[in-house]
Amino acid sequence: VQLVESGGGLVQPGGSLTLSCAASSRVDFYVIAWFRQAPGKEREAVAAIASHDGSIYYADFVRGRFTISRDNVNKMSSLQMSSLEVEDTGVYYCAAGGVGWPVARMWTVANEYDYWGQGIQVTVSS
Repeated sequence: VQLVESGGGLVQPGGSLTLSCAASSRVDFYVIAWFRQAPGKEREAVAAIASHDGSIYYADFVRGRFTISRDNVNKMSSLQMSSLEVEDTGVYYCAAGGVGWPVARMWTVANEYDYWGQGIQVTVSS
């Protein structure tokens, strides 16, 4: 499975941006997640959506501001980001994995994902 992110760019604080992740093949059975990495920091989990029941998980720092979704028919995932803050700046990655996982416990563990996109830059700055 190849994943390709799009939709990044420069946005002012308080603005909105929507990231998309396109998969090369079916991802129905995978957990889809978004991670980000700021300069000098470790990669961190932002949000994930399960395959079997569509359960959604968010990091506390984005809860209420970001919305993750998936479209299995079109092999896509989106991350809608609003009320963006300077601290949201970083490279955002789409990831897929987690077949048979206990999703609630594992979704933040980057090493457990099988497939990754190349990442896309999001810069929040005035």
